[in-house]
Amino acid sequence: MKFTELNLRPEILQAVTEMGYVDLTPIQEETFLPIMENRDILALAETGSGKTSACGIPLAQRIDPAVRAIQVLILVPTRELALQYVDELDLICHHAGISPFAIYGGFSMDIQKAKLAHGVHFLVATPGRLIDLIYQGEISFESLKTMVLDEADEMLRMGFIEDVQFITSCIVVEHQTLLFSATMPADIEALAAGCLREPLRVQLNLAQATPPNISHRFRLVTANERLTALKEYLRSEIPAQAIIFTNSKRNGELLYHKLKGMEQSIEYIHGGLEQSRRTSIFNRFKKRQIRLLIATDVAGRGLDFTHVTHILNYEFPGELENYVHRTGRTGRMGNVGIAISLVTARDLLALRRLFKEINIEPLWDGEIPDLKKATAGVSHGGRRPGGGQGGRRPGPVRRPLVPKKAAPKS
Repeated sequence: MKFTELNLRPEILQAVTEMGYVDLTPIQEETFLPIMENRDILALAETGSGKTSACGIPLAQRIDPAVRAIQVLILVPTRELALQYVDELDLICHHAGISPFAIYGGFSMDIQKAKLAHGVHFLVATPGRLIDLIYQGEISFESLKTMVLDEADEMLRMGFIEDVQFITSCIVVEHQTLLFSATMPADIEALAAGCLREPLRVQLNLAQATPPNISHRFRLVTANERLTALKEYLRSEIPAQAIIFTNSKRNGELLYHKLKGMEQSIEYIHGGLEQSRRTSIFNRFKKRQIRLLIATDVAGRGLDFTHVTHILNYEFPGELENYVHRTGRTGRMGNVGIAISLVTARDLLALRRLFKEINIEPLWDGEIPDLKKATAGVSHGGRRPGGGQGGRRPGPVRRPLVPKKAAPKS
């Protein structure tokens, strides 16, 4: 299906055309009409499937620009994803007189309050900052039509689910809810049951957890060979743009200092950076002003870097879901991508689980290990030994009920 067949408002169709969109992605085809029909949706979708536009285009079509109030609330787990959403919405709404805005921690609350007072149609928010503004009485949901919960499983992983439940309890007007998640653990099913009404379930590529246009390559190395192998790949592959993943901030910092002498166009992003620095790196990478980006898993979820040709797992991820999300930063929107993972003997058990649980065709550079023999008799209790999770947020903070004076009016 083509966007020209959707009966979009002329100003939105003009923007979509300028963005270069012609055909809908599978998830856009599945969700466009139900969103327009005010259906609740529970969507399990692969990374890089076009979820941002899948929400943004039909929801922009439903917004009344004359009502300068929050009509769509989009909750996301990270500041980078909030900025990505607003960038996309700015393009979609460019000619329509619709105002999108993002609120998140680490940025001036006074500026955010002023923008909210002026009027915002699309509000993209991280849970913590939104709750702060709810408590201060700065947020009204009286005109809300739709709430979007994006990367719901990542919000669960980061300890935000109780915050999300608190926010939903503050919205007393009847509204549509759209929940997007790459995986559907029991806690997300429970969240959906509590806030969605007879949702349409959209499940795409259940047997193909990673996009088929990504080549998955692996190389068995020792810990001492890891850096040399990475440098060899950077010289031989000559990636147009690549993200190099490490499992911890410390290891990322060490790698950055080892590589910056041989590569001028390189940066390092992690959760410990000040927000202004993270935003600057994110924007420069998106504009292709940076060729190599070293990252912890703060950059592994949700971020849309269209021009990334290579993902290099310098350290194999501690959780299998992170492998899917990391490698999903390449091969976006149908482009061809390459994912290369350096694995050591201690990673072979996790690798065996990966090949068993996720439908990919591995390609080996060099020695092909006998995974069954190498992992015989090894028990891991559900976790890979030595798996790192750099930058993880601690568990959720329980908040008291919102004061009556801050509760939105019905």
